[in-house]
Amino acid sequence: MAIKLIAIDMDGTLLNPQNEITPRVQAAIQKVSNIGVVVILATGRPFVGVQRYLKELGLQKDSQYCITHNGALIQKATDGECVSELLLNFNDYLYFEKLSRVLGVHFQALTKTEMFTSNQDISEYTVHEAWMTGIPLRYRRVSDMDCNLYFPKVMMLDPPELLDYAISRIPDSVLQKYSIMKSSPYYLEILDKRANKGTRIKLIAEQLGLTRHEVMAIGDQENDLAMLEYAGISIAMGNSISSVRKIAQFITNTNAEDGVALAIENFVLRS
Repeated sequence: MAIKLIAIDMDGTLLNPQNEITPRVQAAIQKVSNIGVVVILATGRPFVGVQRYLKELGLQKDSQYCITHNGALIQKATDGECVSELLLNFNDYLYFEKLSRVLGVHFQALTKTEMFTSNQDISEYTVHEAWMTGIPLRYRRVSDMDCNLYFPKVMMLDPPELLDYAISRIPDSVLQKYSIMKSSPYYLEILDKRANKGTRIKLIAEQLGLTRHEVMAIGDQENDLAMLEYAGISIAMGNSISSVRKIAQFITNTNAEDGVALAIENFVLRS
């Protein structure tokens, strides 16, 4: 069955190590888009960190969507208008902010347009996230936060050995209640239980009248597992973590070697 929808992770997948889309990857995506294949960028980034790449790929069309915050939001590619959202509330924020302090790791919380940290010693990974995506960063004490805010996701972050130890101490009841996954060795993402890239790609595919066998997904990290498990064709990047390589049907080149382009050329354009 022909592939009619391609879901592509961004960091470590679409983008090379310099956070760029290479000419070969750009050409492959534009070719499949021009023949009617739907291309969905599915990322942990906020919309502000996706806009530039949607424009670069020619995907800012009225009928085009993107998945942001690891599935918490489905947004129009043209202007970021939300068409579906699964959000955490302020009580969730309070719980995980306190838990992060108990576990001894840094914490940040994202609204649709801003990122907040309550850590006076702002983590270098928080600074990097703000720089990489372009989302405004605010230091705000918990007591000064607006209790009416809702959050696509909150995050714990620190060097891998510290973060992994903290993860091992998160209560099982919490792991069952929320969608919790790593998006890199340094970032643990916490979302509404229903939010992940897999459920959101499934929703878009069904609205387009497509089956999972007409969907291809490409990714490299733990937060890509759900969409790789859903897709009819699942592709792991050559730079993927072991759990991704284990479940994927195929492995392509790394993100430094045009891996996304190679996958599209082999499984969509040649067929």
